[in-house]
Amino acid sequence: MPQDGPYLKVGVSPHAFIRLARPSRLGHHGTTMNILSDVILPAGRAGIDLALYILLPVTIVMLSAMRLVENWGWLDRLVDMVAPLLRPFGLSGLAVFAALQISCVGFAAPIATLAMMEQRGASDRHLAAAFAMVLAMAQANAGLPMAAFGLHLGRTWLFSLAGGLVAAAAATYVSGRRLSTEDHVTDQHPHHQHRSGPKGILEVINGAGAEAFRISIGALPMLVLAMVAVTALRQYGAIAALSRLLAPGLSGLGIDPVLLLPVVTKYLAGGTAMLAVMQTMVHHGLISVPLMNASIGFLLHPLDLPGVAILASAGKRVSGVWKPAVAGAFAGIALRTVLHILWG
Repeated sequence: MPQDGPYLKVGVSPHAFIRLARPSRLGHHGTTMNILSDVILPAGRAGIDLALYILLPVTIVMLSAMRLVENWGWLDRLVDMVAPLLRPFGLSGLAVFAALQISCVGFAAPIATLAMMEQRGASDRHLAAAFAMVLAMAQANAGLPMAAFGLHLGRTWLFSLAGGLVAAAAATYVSGRRLSTEDHVTDQHPHHQHRSGPKGILEVINGAGAEAFRISIGALPMLVLAMVAVTALRQYGAIAALSRLLAPGLSGLGIDPVLLLPVVTKYLAGGTAMLAVMQTMVHHGLISVPLMNASIGFLLHPLDLPGVAILASAGKRVSGVWKPAVAGAFAGIALRTVLHILWG
């Protein structure tokens, strides 16, 4: 008997069409679309907004200012002025530049300075002190964007400097006291490409803008993946379940359970991923701004798995002093944690 109706036109029988349109298959397709529309797309947009509308402009301004200071020779004068004050903490003049780099550019910026210190013959103890200082200080690539949603930037910088100095001293006199002190450095200034005139200034700004764009785009994959992870965990109740499970133990330690996700994210995936998680949680009211400021002492620094690995890649001798550097950094971060809890 001939078939009629729409099924005949597409060459599919009514029975085959029913089999193709089983509820289980439609449900699976619906679940996939829900994940795409409820998790990936909103998280992706949030990650791109964070990279392009917060991280990029802040990085352009700070990096341009720093490059201009270098270009005009003011940085060398600052190194000459501050270096004698830092010697009791075991830091050399180049360490001033590393401190400015992590505070104004990002956690990876001091790699070049650490490599320069090693190449110029800085002692192992000086390398450990500078490495520890960098690990204990607040990283600009996460700290500056967080100022857009409530971070007290002035206190963060002040406490960061205090933590960095304590970390350097701890690495010099405690954890790295057995390291070599033989030092062959004759030039304590970083090498700059000095330019002059309006065209030179424009070149400096354009170069800083291009570098800032590379930094922001380089951070984008980690930001998007972190946003997707935290959105999915929140959407499907994993954060709430984990918080309930660990709440008694965390409360006994005086830690708010809501900080569990940013802490785990930070120490496993780094400060950029923590920035994405924190921005999402503050935006949705899961973490208050006062709690964020109180916890920033142990959340905003490069002492995490990616940070230590990347900074240690600056050179063979730098990687050889990572243990005393990390031990010293713990002292600086402990001080920052107390300061932020009390006056964050």
